[in-house]
Amino acid sequence: MSRVAKNPITVPAGVEVNIASGTISVKGAKGVLTHNIAEAVEISKQDSILMFSMREGYVNASALAGTTRAVVNNMVKGVSRGFEKKLQLVGVGYRAQAQGKVLNLTLGFSHPVNFTVPEGITIETPSQTEIVVKGVNKQQVGQIAANIRSIRPPEPYKGKGVRYTDEHIVRKEAKKK
Repeated sequence: MSRVAKNPITVPAGVEVNIASGTISVKGAKGVLTHNIAEAVEISKQDSILMFSMREGYVNASALAGTTRAVVNNMVKGVSRGFEKKLQLVGVGYRAQAQGKVLNLTLGFSHPVNFTVPEGITIETPSQTEIVVKGVNKQQVGQIAANIRSIRPPEPYKGKGVRYTDEHIVRKEAKKK
């Protein structure tokens, strides 16, 4: 069996887990998340501990058990603490401003870029060159941060663009005569 699936998940206080007919729903202070469980995975709940095991006769059941355990663990963390990704704008005149459900970006194009924020995600701009993407769903937070970064990815010569706060850009040397 998968090593990841062998680790049990301890459900913290204030988080409610319901397992019913192929779906698992996790409810906490920050929101509610649901996930469809593969037929090859069996989830058992004892008090505040979730255990994952694979059913016999399914191909890739071990991998599915580990993946399901990781997804459910992220769901439990998301509804209790939430997830966030921090982005940084590097470049002269590069600015970001959050206005309701729209993120206004000035990234050196001839036009401003308006990024519409989907439901379940909140975007904050503590300063003009910082963007904080917050949400309950880890996958959605990471995808929105990647979409914002893809508008103007960092370039290797001057390092200008939108980057993650902890990202290191390998710089290239300019062409010599």
